[in-house]
Amino acid sequence: MNYIENLTERYSELECCKSKIYEAVNAIIDMYNNDGKLLMCGNGGSAADSSHIAGELLKGFLLKRTPSSNELEKLSSEGEIAEYAEKLQRGVCAISLTEQGALLSAFANDVSADAVYAQLVFAMHKKNDLFFGISTSGNSKNVVLAASCARALGLKTVALTGESGGKLDKICDIVIKVPASETYKVQEYHLPVYHAICAEVEERLFGDS
Repeated sequence: MNYIENLTERYSELECCKSKIYEAVNAIIDMYNNDGKLLMCGNGGSAADSSHIAGELLKGFLLKRTPSSNELEKLSSEGEIAEYAEKLQRGVCAISLTEQGALLSAFANDVSADAVYAQLVFAMHKKNDLFFGISTSGNSKNVVLAASCARALGLKTVALTGESGGKLDKICDIVIKVPASETYKVQEYHLPVYHAICAEVEERLFGDS
C-alpha cells in the first residue's frame, strides 16, 4: 500500500501537503541509509507527537520487522539474549529530544530555556542526521532555535506546522504545512500525517520483513 496516497484519499484537504510529505519520507530514508539519526522536538502536544513518532520508528509499527539472518545469527549466539532474538525488531534511530528531562531542566535553569533543544542538537548531532521540528504555529522559540542550529551545522531539516509555516517556513528545507491555524485543529491533522510518514518509511525500508 502507498500510505501517502491513502492518507490524501481519506483526508482530501491534505492533498496540498502531499509533495512535502513525500519529501519528508525520502529524507528519512536517506538519513537511515547513510547511518544518520532523527532528532525531533516540539512543545506540549507536539512534544508528545515527537515521542509518538519515535515509538513508531524504533520498533515495528504495521510490520514485524524481523532481524536479518546475519543479525539473528549474532544474537542467537550470545548468552542471555539468544532466546529473545526473534522477538527483536529492526528500527530507525529516532530520538525525541523532549524526553531528556534532566538535561532540559538543568540547561533551562542554568543557561537558557529558549535554547534547550538547540543545545541537544548541538551536543548530539552527527553527519547525516536529520532534524524534525513540530510546531503548530511554526514560531515556537525553542524549536526555531533548534532548527536554526541544525541548519548551521549542515543537517537537513524538516518541519511540521500549521498553514502559515511561521518562522520555520524560512529555516527548514522541507515544511509540511497542514491546512489549519487553530492549535487543536493543526494537531488533529498532524497525527495522520506523521502516521502516514512512519508507515511509508517502514514499508520502504522493511517491507520484506
